[in-house]
Amino acid sequence: MDTLSYKTKSANAATVDKQWVVVDAQAAVLGRLASEVAKILRGKTKPSFTPHVDCGDNVIVINSDKIRLTGNKMNEKVYVRHTGYPGGQRISTPKMLMAKSSTILIEKAVRGMLPKNRLGRQLYGNLYVYEGAEHPHVAQQPKSITL
Repeated sequence: MDTLSYKTKSANAATVDKQWVVVDAQAAVLGRLASEVAKILRGKTKPSFTPHVDCGDNVIVINSDKIRLTGNKMNEKVYVRHTGYPGGQRISTPKMLMAKSSTILIEKAVRGMLPKNRLGRQLYGNLYVYEGAEHPHVAQQPKSITL
């Protein structure tokens, strides 16, 4: 038996193969889109996945203004944050966030699905969300995928 063919290869920053990917969010459900994007950012779709290395792809999400939420979540779902001062609890709904910018919804959903450590913060930097169908990353020649 040839034991050399069974060696486990761990990726590192020098050997990782990072690509650029475009995901169209038109008519996509927020949670389902966010979980797939988080998997791609983390690198779990690659055979060379290593848990402690940023081996995922750079993801560009377009048409974030056409995202949808099922049921009555647009009005009833609640995002809670605290300012740090007494009585500083602030509540917002997806409808209120969409009025500001629709990119916030996708960014919050994906960020919640990434690890809560320094690797997760690094992976979050590989996410680019845009409201329209245009994006400024044409020079990277991203490949389009459908989810």
